Amino acid sequence: EAAAVEPAPFRHGVIPGFLAGPAFAEALRDELLGLGFRGRRNDLLSLRQSEELGGRPEPHVAALRHALCEEFRAWLSAVTQIELEPTVDISCAKYEYTDVLLCHDDELEGRRIAFILYLVPPWEESDGGTLDLYSTDEHFQPQQIVKSLVPSWNTLVFFEVSPVSFHQARSFLSEEKCRLSVSGWFHGPSIVRPARCMEVPLPRSPHIPYDHEILYEWINLVYLDMDSQAQIQEEFEERSEILLKDFLKKEKYQLLCEALENKDVQWSRRGPANKRVYETAEEDSLPDILKKFLQFLRSEALFLLLSNFTGLKLHFLAPSDDDEDAGEGRAADTAGHSSPKPEQEETDHHADSNPHQPDQPDNIPEAQDGETQNGSGAPVCAGELRRWTHGHYTLVHDTQATEFALDLLFFCGCEDWDPEYGGFTSYIAKGEDEELLTVNPEDNCLALVYRDKETMKFVKYINHRSLARLKKHANRTGFWDFSFVYYE
Repeated sequence: EAAAVEPAPFRHGVIPGFLAGPAFAEALRDELLGLGFRGRRNDLLSLRQSEELGGRPEPHVAALRHALCEEFRAWLSAVTQIELEPTVDISCAKYEYTDVLLCHDDELEGRRIAFILYLVPPWEESDGGTLDLYSTDEHFQPQQIVKSLVPSWNTLVFFEVSPVSFHQARSFLSEEKCRLSVSGWFHGPSIVRPARCMEVPLPRSPHIPYDHEILYEWINLVYLDMDSQAQIQEEFEERSEILLKDFLKKEKYQLLCEALENKDVQWSRRGPANKRVYETAEEDSLPDILKKFLQFLRSEALFLLLSNFTGLKLHFLAPSDDDEDAGEGRAADTAGHSSPKPEQEETDHHADSNPHQPDQPDNIPEAQDGETQNGSGAPVCAGELRRWTHGHYTLVHDTQATEFALDLLFFCGCEDWDPEYGGFTSYIAKGEDEELLTVNPEDNCLALVYRDKETMKFVKYINHRSLARLKKHANRTGFWDFSFVYYE
């Protein structure tokens, strides 16, 4: 009788005092804490999880499983009018400081009702870890959080799994408390799902006609030396990625950073939350120096330079695979004359990672289903200026395009950024959690990564630890990047 069942934003119920008697709940908690937990970390989540509890012999775990499968299942079936199978998926999770489970809908073949039983100490909303429920738009995409349920001892929450059951476990902010919960799903007849929403991709465009002089205006001269370019290409062809440090001239980089702080720049939030949360700049609102840098990233001269760095054919002057007899480390002369040779500093170009031929795009940009990347055959690019701060992320998702392309990331405002904060770009093989490559934000660094159709990428959730940086940099809550993708 104590259960409250609500229809909005999707059907869900809350049952306080779910387990009869405090002694049983405490004994169950103690058995669960004695289990082995393994850390799980990927684009969507960060937590510690037990093995499946389906076969565990502990008496209170077994009794809970029996109660869920029998009395509770029958009651749920009657309340929801959904025929439920007499089995249950069930496991236990521990969430601690900065752990999170980001926006998702729980949909998987046959899942009909999800449940969470909280076994937590006294809990406040300020501790984080609330179960946030999202409203959805006409395309069945999450819009905004409209309800937050605070975990409470011996309280069970359940909800109907559907195309609109978007929810998250908000990031955990308490450094002392641990959120222990038992969760799982009841299964039943599968329901018809609407077609996946296809987004309009970022527009792709061919290069803008700017000649080599734009390179001398912006780039550290060491990268315009032909021997340097040949060395970079050799390393890139071996690893499929490279990090070019101190890429821009110092004075240009400083001007960019100052312009990014400009209060007149208009930022708009990019969603939906089941795919991404970050801010992107409205190009019309940008100061002149930022507009010019975006022109530089779209310029013909940079397309050719990127061809020289990577061996890809992003410009008609770049040698193609047919020109193998030109020798290794070949490069077209971006300057059209012999390049100047400044003091040859060793160019520091490697990412701190274990590169295994990573590749792939995330949500920038998404190709239309079944469409080739580029009908004209001419090389094109797409990109945006992004602002990253606490709570921002991107997720790997079903409608994400996978195609051959070159990712370019250029970072600003990353002083004292710690990888523990998140915000790094992680490349993974499709369907796997293991990282192939991690690109950490680093000031005045240009990261280049070539990706294939079997590789996905995401930007890791920026957690509460990132706010510690405010002690050193009073107004710096995050960083910026120029994120571009180039297609041959």
